[in-house]
Amino acid sequence: MVKQWLQKNLKGDPVLWGIVIAFSLISVAVVYSATGTLAYKKMEGNTEYFLFKHTSLILVGLAFMWLAHKIPYRFYSKLSLVALVVSAPLLLVTYFYGSNINEASRWITIPVINQTFQPSDLAKLALISYLASMLSKKQQYLEDWKSTLVPMMIWTVAICALIAMTNTSTAILLFATCMLLMFIGRVPIKYLAIVVLAGLVIGGGALAAGQRMGTAISRVQDFMDPNEVPFQLEQSYIAIATGGLVGKGPGNSDQRDILPHPYSDFIYAIILEEYGLFGGVFVLFLYLALLYRGLVTVSKSDGAFAGLLSAGLSFSLVLQGMINMAVAVGLGPITGLPLPLLSMGGTSLIFTGISIGIILSVSRQDINEERPIGAATAKSTVKGAVHA
Repeated sequence: MVKQWLQKNLKGDPVLWGIVIAFSLISVAVVYSATGTLAYKKMEGNTEYFLFKHTSLILVGLAFMWLAHKIPYRFYSKLSLVALVVSAPLLLVTYFYGSNINEASRWITIPVINQTFQPSDLAKLALISYLASMLSKKQQYLEDWKSTLVPMMIWTVAICALIAMTNTSTAILLFATCMLLMFIGRVPIKYLAIVVLAGLVIGGGALAAGQRMGTAISRVQDFMDPNEVPFQLEQSYIAIATGGLVGKGPGNSDQRDILPHPYSDFIYAIILEEYGLFGGVFVLFLYLALLYRGLVTVSKSDGAFAGLLSAGLSFSLVLQGMINMAVAVGLGPITGLPLPLLSMGGTSLIFTGISIGIILSVSRQDINEERPIGAATAKSTVKGAVHA
């Protein structure tokens, strides 16, 4: 009975479902450990407060993932431009009137439920979907600069610049993902260079006019200075060193009481401390498996939009995960990016769930629909980009 229910209700790539469930279980365990002291101090001894809150948000994220995977992926092509039009003014409202946390206005507080919402999560999903839609529709007209590439460049540069005013690392990651998606979508290199140049000029101006210029510069300087180790990174090194190969065991972290944001930005350090190198490698393996299954979906998809959409969302999630883990081990400047599917969060878990749900929707359609003979496949699009 259980097997029949799962086969009926959980469509798409079963391996991807398993990866997400594994991430969810790890997240509950690590966040519970990382927030124990914080909950004791802020919630008057109720150490389970953040456990129940985070678990409920994970369940909500899984529910959104399930809903997203039930919707035919072609619907997201129609919705992408509307979502972009909505997200742009929301980013402006957030900059001027958003909740200021850690000297950055990245959140809007939703009344009644008192839950913060980060419009950059919506903008990121909308922009990737829009680019995938445009690239798939205009494959034969990519040399037509005015009608095809100008709209994509305007939206890409504008959204990334708006995000850069409050969140430098997210803007850079999104811009890099968009460039990768355009490259896969066969946009000529000379046009990509123009988009990069426009992004550097306008994005740099937005960063200078925004809230995070000083922070971004100081973090890069700290990373480049061999004689200065930032406090967060120093505590992360201690967590990793004391974790060893097998770790101290679940709930036995010492650095969670000292390390800033051990439940979000530096949750990977807590994983390495409690579960050791083996646990850290296992988490890395899960992200690589997520990327692999996303690219398997690309190779099996029948349309350019399906393949580009799955590729863009897969790269976005996995690149963010890689950057977060690289920061925790000292391979990059401190960014403030959460670890997807693992860090404690609110709307980020929901939008991550929606992203994976869309990938599952693509794989679900590929499984359920008979592949038409002679259809242009996304696989050929990706191969063509590689050989271009």
